[in-house]
Amino acid sequence: MRIIVGITGASGVVYGLALLRILKDLGHEVHCTVSEYGWKVLRHECAVEETDISPLVAALYPIEDIASPIASGSFRADAMCVVPCSMRTLGAIANGLAGNLLCRAADVILKERKNLVLVVRETPFNPVHLENMLRLSRIGVGIMPASPGFYHQPKTIDDLVDIMVDRILDSMGIDNSLFKRWSGMNAQ
Repeated sequence: MRIIVGITGASGVVYGLALLRILKDLGHEVHCTVSEYGWKVLRHECAVEETDISPLVAALYPIEDIASPIASGSFRADAMCVVPCSMRTLGAIANGLAGNLLCRAADVILKERKNLVLVVRETPFNPVHLENMLRLSRIGVGIMPASPGFYHQPKTIDDLVDIMVDRILDSMGIDNSLFKRWSGMNAQ
């Protein structure tokens, strides 16, 4: 599959980084853009630079480059995920504001009726956040709060990240086996 991944400046960039690694391992063609604050949070939370991201993707586009291929409906993407998705980016996408490449790519995914998944990162949500999520959900956008489950009894932070990345991949229709799937309380 050809996937677009956007990373914004919300906390939880570890999910975006893990998603890029898994998509590469699974052999998908990934096109990526990172917001200005996305880079700052990647550096702060994961000690990651552009040189660490570039090998994981087919192309890494500057956030201000609205002329990049992913800004056009003629770019044949199968899906897009914004992970983590800040409330600013959520609001821009919900209101059709395509002021940067990430929001423009999401706008194109919507107009082309492709799969868009937003891994929102904020707590608690205020009514504006919830209304923006509802507006997008009503038109088919997958809204996933970055809140991992605990039923698989995680032992490490990586275990927690894996369950979220697994759920993101599931939402985009990508098979994976990052963790043992739930089979009931008695099946353990």
